Amino acid sequence: MNKFIAYFKNLTLTTNQLLFFTCCYIALILNLPFLVKTAGVITALDNYNLLFLMSLPIFLLSLSIIIQGVFSFRWLTKPLLITTVMISSLIFYGTITYGIVFDYGMVQNTVETDSAEALSYVNLYAILFFLIFGVIPSLIIYTIKLTYKPFLTELLSRVKMITLSFGAAFLIASVFYSNYASVGRNNKELLGYVTPYKLLDASYKFVRNQYFYPPLQFKVLDTAPAIVRDNTRRHVMVMVLGETARAQSFSLNGYAKPTNQYTEKQGVISFSQMSSCGTATAVSVPCMFSRLNKNNYDKRIATAQQNAIDLIHLAGADVLWISNNNGSCKGVCTRVKTEQIEPDKSNPLCDGEYCYDEALLAPLKNKLKTLSNDNTLIVLHMIGSHGPTYFKRYPKEKGVFTPDCQRSDIQNCSQEQLINTYDNTIAYTDLVLSKIINELSGLDKKDDIETSLLYISDHGESLGENGVYLHGLPYAFAPEEQTHVPMIYWTDKIQTDFNRQCLNALAKSPISHDNVFDTLLSIMSVKTTAYRIESDPFIDCKSQQAIARTTVSTSLEMELAD
Repeated sequence: MNKFIAYFKNLTLTTNQLLFFTCCYIALILNLPFLVKTAGVITALDNYNLLFLMSLPIFLLSLSIIIQGVFSFRWLTKPLLITTVMISSLIFYGTITYGIVFDYGMVQNTVETDSAEALSYVNLYAILFFLIFGVIPSLIIYTIKLTYKPFLTELLSRVKMITLSFGAAFLIASVFYSNYASVGRNNKELLGYVTPYKLLDASYKFVRNQYFYPPLQFKVLDTAPAIVRDNTRRHVMVMVLGETARAQSFSLNGYAKPTNQYTEKQGVISFSQMSSCGTATAVSVPCMFSRLNKNNYDKRIATAQQNAIDLIHLAGADVLWISNNNGSCKGVCTRVKTEQIEPDKSNPLCDGEYCYDEALLAPLKNKLKTLSNDNTLIVLHMIGSHGPTYFKRYPKEKGVFTPDCQRSDIQNCSQEQLINTYDNTIAYTDLVLSKIINELSGLDKKDDIETSLLYISDHGESLGENGVYLHGLPYAFAPEEQTHVPMIYWTDKIQTDFNRQCLNALAKSPISHDNVFDTLLSIMSVKTTAYRIESDPFIDCKSQQAIARTTVSTSLEMELAD
């Protein structure tokens, strides 16, 4: 080791030489995921050009030299190269290990992630990986001695290097333009793997949009929504916002393992063809409660206007948001009462960082005991199946499927262990849902209160299919495991607004998070101009009386960005 350090201490390079060798490392090693995936796309073509394939690493190296060469000069050279290598090694780890793409959505999700969640990704494997691919190369860069020529000579030398690189890139682009254009147009997702430049581009856009665009004026969709019911019973709805649950792992949807052994006995209706608005919480949660839909969703616009929760609250309902998801409702619950589950170790359901979702039951029971309004909406935001520490989402004694994976570096577990662990989180979620339903069932029997439950997950999860783990891939090429999510509806027997047999018949119809806004308004009997009858998947099963009293003649248009 001492000889290794001594060798680099005695090594002297010019800034251009250090720049060239570092760019070779970034372009040819840390960009292996991009090179391998692109090569796979090229070689899959019927008649691919071998020279085009061989030009790819040279083209990437040339672009890397141009970008780094413009900013890395004299005393800035080492700090910028070290920073680039460190960031690139982290991206390299995320991409190699989990198949993560660091685009705009991932930047947003990372910024909005709390420290406990971020630390869940730290394990021995991650540390060793970072040491080998990030720290050691950075120490080498730091140790090497640099020689500096006079300023003008140094500048001219750098200009020559950048010019040669630009010339090489231009020549390759000219000769193989049609090839690059064709592959690029048909496989836009490949750009997400260009390390670290896609991350830098996404970070710039995120900072610009978040901090430099002027705030939008808050838009009121309806000043006077109202809850209109034709019976005297009080109504309580519980919406359970799931986390990282994928529909494929629900036995209610045909999964072979009994992950829903509790709720399947309680007469729930599982809508098996629900798709999400995004592949990460930062997008899906505000999107599903927004009047905007997946195609025109923009966080700035969604944040600056009423959402479904706002309208239900303004209509006169008592709304309470209870979170076991580190307090993050992504701006949806800003204008209603909230309650955060504190992960205090004195609570047997908590470990100091997280709580099991059964911790939601105590505040729910307290709320149900002190109902003060004829109409109540309670949102329970779960920690659900959030990874990679799936084993921390359920008490060990409630792990149904074994052997499981008791570690965060899930790629080092067997596929059987990983699937079992994730399925245990789903089974535990099912247990919690069952207990919530039991609490609601007690109300209709004891106090003649009409009750209902709606469970929807924010996004799904990849569990190693095609080498992809976790979630957050750009929606355009995200696998179904990340976009196909569960939706479960339950109601007591005394409600009269919806025909249960009809709902069961519709359970296999395709719906999406775009329908959540109108579904919530419909279940809560809110009469508002913001409601769109054509987007309410329950409308065909709703009684004519309920439709008549909650539907208005005008409908909000889609031009919400005006």
